Amino acid sequence: MDNAEHHPVAAGEQPAGQAHGQQHPLGIYFKIWALLFVLSAMSYSVDYFHVQGLLRWSLIVIFMLLKAGLIVAVFMHMLWERLALVYAIVVPPLLLVTLLAIGALEANYTWLTRGTFFTPEARQPAAPSH
Repeated sequence: MDNAEHHPVAAGEQPAGQAHGQQHPLGIYFKIWALLFVLSAMSYSVDYFHVQGLLRWSLIVIFMLLKAGLIVAVFMHMLWERLALVYAIVVPPLLLVTLLAIGALEANYTWLTRGTFFTPEARQPAAPSH
């Protein structure tokens, strides 16, 4: 009961209706490699210039996340995937990081309040006896 016409396919041809694999220009890969090289150089320059404290770790984490995002987006082809697949890959780690951040804030609060409730109270001076 199939009304579709069937035509023989010559050798080397693809049948109509079958999708051909997506081809991305090599230039985008070279640009991303260059950008990854620049981000890595900036990350190493944080150590070279002896940046210290919170700024150091913030810069290292920012450069790390930028490099990871570029690798996932371009080299793992997430940039060209359906939005539902991107959400399935990206949302769970973001939720996990959010829950870890909430836990860290709660742990800090708990650590600070322990001092209030579990420190031995200062001993009262003995009342003078008559």
